[in-house]
Amino acid sequence: MTDINTPSRPKWFLVISILALIWNMLGLMAFISHIMMTPEMLAKLPEAEQELYAHTPLWADSAFAIAVFAAVLGSILLLWKKAIANSFFVLSLIAILVQDYYAFFVIDSISVLGLSSITMPSIVLTIAILLILLTSKAEQKHWLH
Repeated sequence: MTDINTPSRPKWFLVISILALIWNMLGLMAFISHIMMTPEMLAKLPEAEQELYAHTPLWADSAFAIAVFAAVLGSILLLWKKAIANSFFVLSLIAILVQDYYAFFVIDSISVLGLSSITMPSIVLTIAILLILLTSKAEQKHWLH
């Protein structure tokens, strides 16, 4: 049952919410692949990348986990039209920033992986910010409850 005073949500809102969930599920799959990497899989990587994997601290992997799980939960809450989705997207963004700090300042991944290592983190960061802006707008328009 819909409250007569609740403004109707545009159709694109549902489409974006579904795409956000798909995107963040892909991030979750990337995290699972990262933590499930076997020694055989690791041995196939270039030596410099093997070193990065071997010395990744728990806090960096934890930031990755928090980023993806918070984003997936935020996406589910967005589909359910819950305003608290924004808090999960903010938590995810903070974890992404911690993860990027590790990648770009602690281990200098650009020197190991090259300039192309900036591409995916930049896309992830941009989408995280856009999801926060979307949920903020949706809250202002009372599309979320």
